[in-house]
Amino acid sequence: MLTKRIIPCLDVKDNRVVKGVNFLNLREAGDPVELGKRYSDEGADELVFLDITATIRSKRTIVDMVQRVAHKVFIPFTVGGGIRTADEIDVLLRAGADKCSINTAAVENPDVLAESAERFGSQCVVLAIDARRRTDGAGWIVTVKAGSEPTDMDAVRWAERAERLGAGEILLTSMDADGTQAGYDIELTRAVAEAVSIPVIASGGAGTLESLAEVLEKGKADAVLAASIFHYGTYSIRQTKEYLAARGLPIRPFVPVGPAAGN
Repeated sequence: MLTKRIIPCLDVKDNRVVKGVNFLNLREAGDPVELGKRYSDEGADELVFLDITATIRSKRTIVDMVQRVAHKVFIPFTVGGGIRTADEIDVLLRAGADKCSINTAAVENPDVLAESAERFGSQCVVLAIDARRRTDGAGWIVTVKAGSEPTDMDAVRWAERAERLGAGEILLTSMDADGTQAGYDIELTRAVAEAVSIPVIASGGAGTLESLAEVLEKGKADAVLAASIFHYGTYSIRQTKEYLAARGLPIRPFVPVGPAAGN
């Protein structure tokens, strides 16, 4: 069985890490480079950096930040936000990113997934899906532009199509649960995980260590993304890994590096 990954998420706005509820009411959480380094030192498996306003402002993810992060972080990291073309992915990968996450641009032009996978390999291409439960409760729709615009696309069907196009991973965020710390959308995560054969990262709703375990066990996620519980010190990477390992989940051992190794 593949090990489950613990991935802190850094939502970046104007070069600062922020966090809100349902993508709204943002508050600052720190410097993205320093936070990224801290999580890398503390033993996180990967990192995700999302420029949450890039699509709305029609601006490109800041390459300078990626370069600075790459010099400080020694674990794989994904960058997303406002990426529209394979050429932009090329720039970010050359700047030091290991993977790139695409959301709105892939909905508008699905061929960008196929082109990117062909040029860089599926392992570098992450499809981000921001999903919201339908008003009638029958499934979930895809939203775009940082969750501000709904589409008529079914989230599960879109995940299936993205895999066929070449996406190597799904970053699945429940818009209903995001920032609430009330737990992940288990039903949504399981529906997508059972529909595709590529890894699914569960995002939105992390609140307790039990909620992380639940989405890995019942939701069949391959990895958990969390922000607030790490940024504000509710739990450490070490606590998280030790708890999940005690539950019998296959977790990479806690091996801090840098200053954290002496703690």
